[in-house]
Amino acid sequence: MKEFARQGSPRMPGSGGRAKFPRTARLLRHSDFDRVYKQGKRHFAAHMTVFYLRRISGGGPRIGFTLGKVVGTAVERNRVKRRLRETVRLHRLELMVPVDVVIHPKKTAIRVEFSELEKEVRRAFELVAKSVRKAT
Repeated sequence: MKEFARQGSPRMPGSGGRAKFPRTARLLRHSDFDRVYKQGKRHFAAHMTVFYLRRISGGGPRIGFTLGKVVGTAVERNRVKRRLRETVRLHRLELMVPVDVVIHPKKTAIRVEFSELEKEVRRAFELVAKSVRKAT
């Protein structure tokens, strides 16, 4: 059983080191989050709000998450973050434009099916990429 746990789950595409969510692809600094909130655009979805801002410097997308206490208890917030990180890890490569993205889930993200969450993230990434390419 331990052997199976180290290899990653065969049901999750991208597990086992195939698709990663490296530190360079994460939005980490408070100033970056502030810049995206103040200068960026928004996309509203059923279970999340996605803020995004095109970066002048090149490179791929950087993605961050913000969850307030309104989402739920610490356990629920951490579960939502894990699920969101997994969807981003699976679909980050579809968003290969220089953009900073902040995903802010709503309270409904706690109960929604993973496939629905994945569909929303994928759709948001498509819209963000289209918007950024159009502005270029």
